[in-house]
Amino acid sequence: MRIMGLDFGAKTVGVAISDPLLITAQGIEIIRRKDENKLRQTLARIEELIVEYGVEEIVLGYPKNMNDTLGARVELTNEFKEKLERRTGLPVHLWDERLTTVAADKAMIEAGLRREERKEHVDKIAAIFILQGYLDLQARKKQEERNEA
Repeated sequence: MRIMGLDFGAKTVGVAISDPLLITAQGIEIIRRKDENKLRQTLARIEELIVEYGVEEIVLGYPKNMNDTLGARVELTNEFKEKLERRTGLPVHLWDERLTTVAADKAMIEAGLRREERKEHVDKIAAIFILQGYLDLQARKKQEERNEA
C-alpha cells in the first residue's frame, strides 16, 4: 500500500508518493496545465500514477490562510477533492498545508538551488512536505496505540 500526496495549485499539481512501508515521501512529478479549470488531463494523470504505484489513499494539501480562515483557494480545493474521490474511489484526506511552500523553498535554498531551479521544483517539494507530515502523524498515532496497549 502507498499513499499519494498532492499540492494542488492554480496551474500545477505537485505529486509525492509514500514508500510501501508508509515511512517516507518521495516527489514524483509536477502535473502542469494551461488553464486552471481544465482538470480532465490532470485527473487522468493522477489515475495513471495511482495504478502505477498501487496507491490506496490520497492526502491533499488544504490551503488555509495564516489566520486560520478559509479563502477562495479552499473552495477550489474542496471541489478538486470531490472530483478526486468520485473519479478514483479512494479516500482523500485534507492536510493543512500552511507554510509547506515556504518550507520547500527554504530547503531548496539550503541545498543551493538557484531561483529558477526552485520555481521548477517547489510544488513537488511542497507535496513531499504535505505527505510526510501526514505519514509522521499516522506513525505517531500507531505508536501511541501501542504504548496504551
